[in-house]
This record gives sequence, C-alpha cells and structure tokens, in this order.
Amino acid sequence: MIRFSRTLDVYHAFNFKKDKQSHIGVLLSMKIGGKELKADLETIKNPEQPTKDLKVVAVLSKFHWDTGNTDPIQMLGQLSLQNRQTLAMLLLGDLTNTEVVFSYAIYQYDAQEKTYFKSCFHKDKLAGIVAKENDVLTLRVADDASELVSSPPNFTFQLSVKPQPKPQQVTIASAPQMKVEKKWGSKNG
Repeated sequence: MIRFSRTLDVYHAFNFKKDKQSHIGVLLSMKIGGKELKADLETIKNPEQPTKDLKVVAVLSKFHWDTGNTDPIQMLGQLSLQNRQTLAMLLLGDLTNTEVVFSYAIYQYDAQEKTYFKSCFHKDKLAGIVAKENDVLTLRVADDASELVSSPPNFTFQLSVKPQPKPQQVTIASAPQMKVEKKWGSKNG
C-alpha cells in the first residue's frame, strides 16, 4: 500500500531561508468539538511565495496517511500557548463532540524546477472525528513549551483524525505538475 508520510522541518518553517530546502507542513485551520483554534502563528513564510506570510494554527513536524479512504490522518506539530490552552480545556472536559474540521498543506522542494510545491493538500476543508487507539482519543498536548523554537512560545500536540462518512478529496503530488486525487472518507450505506 502506498502511504504519504513526511518528517517536516519545524525550525525551517519558523525561520524560513530561501537557500534551504526541506519539507514544511502547516495546519491552516482547525475546529474540534465545535471549538475553533486560532490561526495565530502569523510569521510563517509561504514556501511557494516566500515574501508572503501565512497565518497558521500550527507548524507540523510529522504527517502520516496510509492513503486508504478510511485511514486516519495523523499529525504532530507545534501550536501557540492560546491554542494549547484551548486543547487542554477540551481534554479536561468531557469532549463528547469529537468532530474535527481542518485544513492543512504539506510543502516539498522540487530540485528540478527549483521551487516549492504542495505535495499533500485539499481544496475543501476536511471533516473527520478524533480517532481512538485502545479506546483512548488520540489527541494530546504538551504542558511545557518546546525548546526547538523559543519564540514564539509553542507547544507540541498530537492528533489522529478519521474521516466522516462522506466522500472527500485529498491531492498528493510528487512534483508541481504530477498530482493524483485520492478519496478520504466514503458515503454511508
């Protein structure tokens, strides 16, 4: 089975330099249990247009999807203090609503074209639910700030999301002009 799995460069995302080429991933938006996380990391450069900033919820350090239409999307990354507090509050509550609506982009460098391109992304926001592992939700957030990037203060989170029972599309690319559409989620019945 084909899988899309990337280790992403958090330091480079926070400290982008045009002469360095590494994989970068960002969480552009996220709502969990009806609670919207803020896109409050505002100085992350857009790898495709390095003179422009992206406003993101989190910078990702790992992204994994086995590419099956019912396989979970797994993310590990860094988010702000305010978003850490929001996730911690959700985890301290009962979190009976585990619906997740999110958007992300994974960037890769093409040495032939000498440019970054999106290697995993989607057109519409994705809808899922927090996955469980041994009856435990796969949503975690660190109590202590990361030391990899000291400013702005950021905290590690982990999340695994299963698709809602509706067809959704994810695009995977191996080069700027080489893309394939994959289904994530399937219709009930």
